[in-house]
Amino acid sequence: MDGVDDQDLARLLRAALEGDERAYGDFLNEAANLVRAWARRRIAFGGLDPEDVVQETLLALHLKRHTWRSDGPVMPWLYAVARHKLVDAWRRQGRHACVDISEMEDRLAVQDTETARDWEIGRALETLTPGQRSVVTAISVEGRTIAEAARSLDMNETAVRVALHRGLAAIAKRFGRE
Repeated sequence: MDGVDDQDLARLLRAALEGDERAYGDFLNEAANLVRAWARRRIAFGGLDPEDVVQETLLALHLKRHTWRSDGPVMPWLYAVARHKLVDAWRRQGRHACVDISEMEDRLAVQDTETARDWEIGRALETLTPGQRSVVTAISVEGRTIAEAARSLDMNETAVRVALHRGLAAIAKRFGRE
């Protein structure tokens, strides 16, 4: 039954209350679809499973089906029950939501770890003198050997080692790792 409206639901529920089991099954299926869509829109975050709200609502509809006035609309009654079940679920969950990070992966912007790492390296290199910066960059960032760095920077290997040691010591001191 696509595009179910209130009159269709009312007809199904009336027949169900008169003992038609097939109509009752159809009513519960349609009610589940409506509540599922409704709950998914309201539970974007927060660790609640919309399906739990659907099941709680269906159980309440079954237990309280005698409270529906057969001359009234079904959907306001159905959504009122669903709303109460959603509030009950939030109350049970407590004040602080516990959300599994895997549930949020697609909703959160994933920070590029390379970008963060590059920013931290750049911040550390800014604290160095130009000579130390070029040596630390050549060896620690670019991965050159002492000999390669010495040749490319036109320095002797001892000067490269001293500049590297002093540069790394300055970074460690600046960031509290003496």
